[in-house]
Amino acid sequence: MVMWVFGYGSLVWNPGFHYDEKVLGFIKGYKRVFDLACIDHRGTPEHPARTCTLEKDEEAICWGAAFCVRGGPEEERLAMEYLERRECEYDLKTCVDFYKEDDPLKPSVTGVIVFTSTPDKVSNKYYLGPAPLEDMARQIATANGPCGNNRDYLFLLEKAMHDIGHEEDYVIELANEVRKVLAEYSTKKVTPVKEPRASRVANKSKSNVPTAHQILPHQPEAVATTI
Repeated sequence: MVMWVFGYGSLVWNPGFHYDEKVLGFIKGYKRVFDLACIDHRGTPEHPARTCTLEKDEEAICWGAAFCVRGGPEEERLAMEYLERRECEYDLKTCVDFYKEDDPLKPSVTGVIVFTSTPDKVSNKYYLGPAPLEDMARQIATANGPCGNNRDYLFLLEKAMHDIGHEEDYVIELANEVRKVLAEYSTKKVTPVKEPRASRVANKSKSNVPTAHQILPHQPEAVATTI
């Protein structure tokens, strides 16, 4: 038996479970959105983070990474138990076809598991739904949880998409809006000294607002042990 799992969020750079093979590629018919609440990793119940989920869109593709777990039922069980604990906000597991860049018409792997969520606030308590870009950015800029802050999750996703050669406009736009919010918060805390305001704002924006490549060094392709 072989199990494949598709990652499109933090699994891309931090899988956290034992796997035997990692393949870059995409799935069809879904797009990445920041519409899901996270209350136990990058946020809290009082101030939930916004993390990725998938939304059906027949014209869309979503780039990420597929992880293969070989070794028999026990290895698969351990991997799935870990993933179900980690992805507890996702109430659906869907099987999809996975494609590689060198053959975008023929599936490279079929029956790949992907964690998704029901887009319904009534039946899915973790579904936040869409919001204006500015509102999402302010939520992401300020949410923190036991595993870190929400903004780093977004910036790391932006970096991961850059590293695999498939940057995503939606992710870049949201990340840049978060940087604008952080710059605003930074300048409000600064007491003017001698430097002209325009120069001071520019300097603070450059020094305090991280780019995708300043967050963390590139993760090696090794098995991670923590989320």
